[in-house]
Amino acid sequence: QVQLVESGGGLAQAGGSLRLSCAASGSIFSINFMGWYRQAPGKQRELVAGISRGGSTNYSDSVKGRFTISRDNAKNTVYLQMNRLKPEDTTVYYCKAIVTAGPRPYEAQYWGQGTQVTVSS
Repeated sequence: QVQLVESGGGLAQAGGSLRLSCAASGSIFSINFMGWYRQAPGKQRELVAGISRGGSTNYSDSVKGRFTISRDNAKNTVYLQMNRLKPEDTTVYYCKAIVTAGPRPYEAQYWGQGTQVTVSS
């Protein structure tokens, strides 16, 4: 079994910064994709930023130039540095990882529990 534990959410002022972390643990053979998603009430969960094992990244248009995703493969951890935060960034952020794991390894996706980000104007 694989677990994703997120940290780093909280309250920030508009224009400020927050850094999210997500650490994966368990019988992990390899982690392929890692990403951050967010879901506002009544809306679908959307990709904020993703990063491949090799370091290729992609971002939603709404966060390009403000957010930076990175990962530490040795620590099985992905980060999201959020700068120039806006009130519309307020919502719950979820970490997702596509992991090959288990005693007979197979690939599956896992989600973190979510962390609240609140940006005040």
